[in-house]
Amino acid sequence: MQTPSTPNTPLLDLLHQAATALSLNAEDLSQQALLQDLETLTNADISSGYRIAVFGPFNFGKSTLLNALLGTKALPMDLIPTTGAAISVSCGSVLRSRITLASGEVLEADGIELLEQHARLDDERRMNDNVIAVEVQCPHALLKNDVIFLDLPGTDDQDAQEKLVREQLLTADLVIQVLDGRKLMTLGEREHLRDWLQDRGIETVLFTVNFLNLLEPTEQKQVMNRMRFVAESFRSALPGGISNLYRVDALPALRAQLKGDAAALQTTGLPALATALETLIQQQESPEAQAATWRSRQQALGKKLQVAVQQKAANLTQEIEAAENNADSKDAKRFAIQQKAQCLIQEGFGQEMSALKTWINPNKLMARYELEAIDALRRFEFETWIVQGLQADLEPLQRNVTDWVAKACTFFDGNIPSDLRLIFPAEPAVDVQSNNSNSRRIPRPSGLGSTAASAGVGWMLGGPIGAVMVGGTNLLLNSLTDVLGTGRRLVNPVASNRNRATTPDFEAQYAQAVRRYFQQMSSVGMAAIADYEYRALEIINRPLNQVQPPDTEPQKQERQRLEALLEQLCQRLEAA
Repeated sequence: MQTPSTPNTPLLDLLHQAATALSLNAEDLSQQALLQDLETLTNADISSGYRIAVFGPFNFGKSTLLNALLGTKALPMDLIPTTGAAISVSCGSVLRSRITLASGEVLEADGIELLEQHARLDDERRMNDNVIAVEVQCPHALLKNDVIFLDLPGTDDQDAQEKLVREQLLTADLVIQVLDGRKLMTLGEREHLRDWLQDRGIETVLFTVNFLNLLEPTEQKQVMNRMRFVAESFRSALPGGISNLYRVDALPALRAQLKGDAAALQTTGLPALATALETLIQQQESPEAQAATWRSRQQALGKKLQVAVQQKAANLTQEIEAAENNADSKDAKRFAIQQKAQCLIQEGFGQEMSALKTWINPNKLMARYELEAIDALRRFEFETWIVQGLQADLEPLQRNVTDWVAKACTFFDGNIPSDLRLIFPAEPAVDVQSNNSNSRRIPRPSGLGSTAASAGVGWMLGGPIGAVMVGGTNLLLNSLTDVLGTGRRLVNPVASNRNRATTPDFEAQYAQAVRRYFQQMSSVGMAAIADYEYRALEIINRPLNQVQPPDTEPQKQERQRLEALLEQLCQRLEAA
């Protein structure tokens, strides 16, 4: 075997320049495949022997076909290599297996029992991740002179398998595609012909149709006629007199080989395929022939990059023209649209803000909610009423206001201010002093109200105005609590006689407590709304500027660079 080398050529260097200039996106699947092909060609060893890759969908008889060609069970026929490696079969004095583990440990043994132990798929048809290479040595005339067969994973299984197949096909000197005569040329197989072979410069392909022995003679003839049309597309790189379409009944051929039944073997079609392989190996395993194979792969990759460079240059041209054609009339039209949008936002925000201010007016609150609030306070359900009543009514009003601000931020590229957030005052306490000097007080319950008080009663928005109002409200509530508590004995209302809640004095105290609550809520809320409105109007009323045409000089320089690179690439491809 010759000293390993890689196909470094001026064309390959230029392909790297093109890929760099394009800034190919590794997250784009098509561009990711292009980058992977370039990496594979760069690191490929063109002196590692004449490589024949056998590929096809899962369970199409690839391993059986190889066993028939080699005349022995060199490969377990139920083994489908995945993720980690393909199975390479090279020449050896005896049938022997070799497995390389990720740790670097190498396992070797005669026969194929080692493969059964370490290279069998799990229940999800995945290979052991610890296995990175599987090799088999087999004594056979086809394998002499550094010929290597590659049994590739199925192409309709795991994503990692398909990536491995793509890499191995790009470095193969000859490809054998195994087809199932019972379901010839599925959509996936046609896509593989185009994307994995033709578009990547892989022109030396032999098609082998399996399972024809299971069809009627008329059906067999129809299948072969259909396949001849497909096979013609891959004849250009083959020598004259060599067909690239064969009918091989793999399992009957293997059985005939193992029995030494030459007559039966002739009926399977295997001898014709073996003869074609011997001829192709002799004619194409020279260094010159292999170098020509690599050039065809580089040219195919170059054409793909050429199209990508042309597309990017065209996109830049469109961007430049669009920018340069951005005349004053277009700018004026855009400016008018912005003005109209700003007016609509101002009007909508003003209407919704007015509705919110009207709702939180203390007289409006009393007129709408007084009876509900007194009833909830009397039944010790004030916190629940706040959530289900006031808060439920307030949320759509708040949301309508903040939605307009969000639209303004989106339209004018501004930052959304702190959200309009409400913390309700604590539940009011009710004290009643009767003529017999007994007193009752409805204490401030734990929950929504006490939490709000401890966190700072009021509307919380952030900013200096909000901070001042919150502090003032705390002071106001503390003063009210001191006055109501002076000289009075607190009595648990639950333990007291509930009938006293019906006295006129007690009802008046309930109404007075509710009014104080709404006044506190309105006072702090209006301050918070004013603070939010001030910051929102800074965004909504921001001055609009005429749109200036962008600087197109960087795009022009980039386009010139791409055009120069494209010219070099075209010249190099023509020379190749």
